Amino acid sequence: MPESRSDTQPPAIPLRRLALLLGGLAMFGPFAIDTIFPAFGAMRTQFGVDRVAIQQTLSAYLVAYALMSVVHGPLSDALGRRRVILTGLAVFTLASVGCALAPDLHTLLAFRVLQGLSAGVGMIVGRAVIRDVLQGDDAQRLMSQVSMIFGIAPAVAPVIGGWILGWSHWPAIFWFLVLFSLLLFAGTWVVLPETHPPQARLQLVPRRLLRDYVAIFANPRFQRLAAAGAFNFAALFLYIASAPVFVVDILRLGESQFGWFFIPMISGMVLGAFASGRAAGRISGTRLSRIGFACCGVAVLANIAYTAMVDQPSIPWAILPMVLNAFGIALVFPILTLAILDMYPRQRGSASSLQAFTGLVLHSLVAGVISPLLSREPLWLAAGAAVFAFLGWAFWRWEISFGGSPACPAEPAALEPTDRL
Repeated sequence: MPESRSDTQPPAIPLRRLALLLGGLAMFGPFAIDTIFPAFGAMRTQFGVDRVAIQQTLSAYLVAYALMSVVHGPLSDALGRRRVILTGLAVFTLASVGCALAPDLHTLLAFRVLQGLSAGVGMIVGRAVIRDVLQGDDAQRLMSQVSMIFGIAPAVAPVIGGWILGWSHWPAIFWFLVLFSLLLFAGTWVVLPETHPPQARLQLVPRRLLRDYVAIFANPRFQRLAAAGAFNFAALFLYIASAPVFVVDILRLGESQFGWFFIPMISGMVLGAFASGRAAGRISGTRLSRIGFACCGVAVLANIAYTAMVDQPSIPWAILPMVLNAFGIALVFPILTLAILDMYPRQRGSASSLQAFTGLVLHSLVAGVISPLLSREPLWLAAGAAVFAFLGWAFWRWEISFGGSPACPAEPAALEPTDRL
């Protein structure tokens, strides 16, 4: 089912504005998760439920987010990027209003599902927008800038939620999300033109969509690149998912001291994204990927060595390997993502959706199964992270061994690449 690339040139957009907008669009999904963490206690008290029940507000959101992640991209391939983003923001805004006004837990859960169904549109379709408007090194720079802005979200969202809870009740957090999504809607309406013109769009036919997804997922090169990115990030996500145990039980910090973990980690990710953008055009994608994976390897080995040598891990030494690991991940991720998008010039939305879904499935497994098994023992946790980092590197080396490079090429490849399968 090969298809030719459209010759239509995307509209010129001021890149700083575009980076800020796409960074904000990528942030509103994580904001819907992290801003409500400080309010869990107040919500339990108001609804008269236990900790497990209130945790369902997170589970319902994440399940809906994961399921809908395979739909956002194809919708944007068929209907256009701008329309899908605006519709997703409108649905998210209405869902946030419903959460703020929810009189009971069941109503809140229903609107959290609606939030999850719409929240992934910014990140998934935003990646396709980047590759619509830019190529090669310029695309890597913009992807890195967006990653840098996006990386701030997990660090600042709980702080914002805590501030809001300090002067108001928990529904005010959802009213904040309403305001944030309305600002993004206005920004998208004003700044973002349609980057995927009608003549380049695909028909939204369920049978064809399923066939295309099977073809993308069955492509060995897609599998190698998606697995490299997913496993590499899983090394860090294992610690993120284990944060309550790692921070409170292992590092013996207070429940208000999660910043000792999250702020340095996010700083490493932001610095890595900045370095990736600055290196675009100066250092080849293959070499930059090699540097990034080397940073990850040094980080996980240092983490194992430190954990094995001490009886009681402590800050800052227990945190520093995570900073280096986050730095290396941020160096590699834009290159792998752009390589996947370049494989399918007219199906970038579908490719972005399937890449996101692949990562979500793996990270859900990490959070739900692997983290509970490993998080009680610091050395097991460090060894698990090292295994994930090694798997990410192994899939990347497998891709390199085919004589190619995960670096984004100057021109997109054909829809169904067959040169290295």
